[in-house]
Amino acid sequence: MLNAVWSFLLLCGLIVGAFLGTLKPSMDAVFAICQDVVMTIALPLAGKIMLWLGVLRVMEKAGLMEVIARALAPVLRLLFPEVPATHPAMGAMTMNISANLLGLGNSATPLGLKAMEHLQELNPHKRTATNAMCMFLAINTAGLTLIPFTAITFLSNGGMKNPYGIIFPTIAATGCAALIAVLTAKLLQGLSMFRVSRKDDAEDEAEVGGKKKRPFHLTKLRLGVLIAVAAAFAAGVLLQFVPATQEGLFEKTGLKTVMQQEAAKKQAVQQQAAAKAPPKEPTWIDKVSAMAIPLVLLVTVLVGLAKGVPIYEAAVDGAKEGFDIALRIMPFLVIMLSGITVFRASGALMLLEHVLRPLLDWIHLPVELLPMAIMRPLSGSGSSGLLNEMILRPEVSDFLKYTAAIMYGSTETTFYVLAVYFGSVGVTRIRHALAVGIIADIVGMTCAIALGWALFGRS
Repeated sequence: MLNAVWSFLLLCGLIVGAFLGTLKPSMDAVFAICQDVVMTIALPLAGKIMLWLGVLRVMEKAGLMEVIARALAPVLRLLFPEVPATHPAMGAMTMNISANLLGLGNSATPLGLKAMEHLQELNPHKRTATNAMCMFLAINTAGLTLIPFTAITFLSNGGMKNPYGIIFPTIAATGCAALIAVLTAKLLQGLSMFRVSRKDDAEDEAEVGGKKKRPFHLTKLRLGVLIAVAAAFAAGVLLQFVPATQEGLFEKTGLKTVMQQEAAKKQAVQQQAAAKAPPKEPTWIDKVSAMAIPLVLLVTVLVGLAKGVPIYEAAVDGAKEGFDIALRIMPFLVIMLSGITVFRASGALMLLEHVLRPLLDWIHLPVELLPMAIMRPLSGSGSSGLLNEMILRPEVSDFLKYTAAIMYGSTETTFYVLAVYFGSVGVTRIRHALAVGIIADIVGMTCAIALGWALFGRS
């Protein structure tokens, strides 16, 4: 399914870029994101992965992972009946879910990658996701959290009067999203279209054994789609050589106005970023969150020493796996984020927002929240930029600012999570994981908007 999603993002971006004349900035953005993936995302993440895998190894040696897994065994058995109660995957998943609940952000990712490794040990079909993997990713993509620290920080820095007012609605929205994600994962895993079939077994054996796959047949429908895409791209490129015709087309379709509004919005964001308010003093909630990781480290080291575990050697042994994991996820991140970047930088995302505005007006949903609803599942940095931009704009109502913050805190970057977690263990057939993630995003966004209306609608 990720093949279809990525192809759609890339091809739509290329076609729109050809018509709007944004192919060069799109390619510049792609090359920039490729560098950012390695230098800004993967390498810093590699350091965190090495640290956390070292800590996890000490926890395993000291028996803490087993204690944690046993404490939550009743709930985990319901969610993951295929995983033995004493398997290390239970402890790793518990640690990851706990880190997400505490709002620790990227610090939860190494714990999730370790959990995926343990789940892959139980997987008889190494290229196909198991039910336990899909359930684990369903909980992660639902963005289950107790305190949305990042969104609260953005509101506080933007001078909002009650930044902590989003805690309850965020818990409610993300709780609903997580519940629906779990129920949907249970429902979809039993459907015939998502079951592991003999074909999956044969393809796994062919990939492992190096056997030749069945030849690909190009149907008439596929050929027609390919020709239509190529023709649309060629028409867009030719349009660049007749600027008068292109200008007239933009005028008639209203694209010129849309592009001017988008350019003005980007300029406003740049001006607001340049005049960014100085950081405020840390609040009690910041201080509490800052104590979570040191407390885990303290307990781990003390218990390890009490049980005679060689904590330094164990930590180094676990950290050795970290860099290998970072190298494995890099290609998946580069490819997925490149498709998302082309879709956004070409103007395709802008056009999608423009097309959906009449529908949103008809159902009385604020069109200003549409960019956040579309961007949040695609890009964490992009959605955080949108949220900051909205908070810093004085003409935007408090209702929209609070609601956007709830949306940000109650959902997750679904495509990033799927690419990183499945890529780390080499799973290519993700079954119903993407469908569950998208459904969870829709539920989380809907609940966030409804709660925003109920609590801040008069702002």
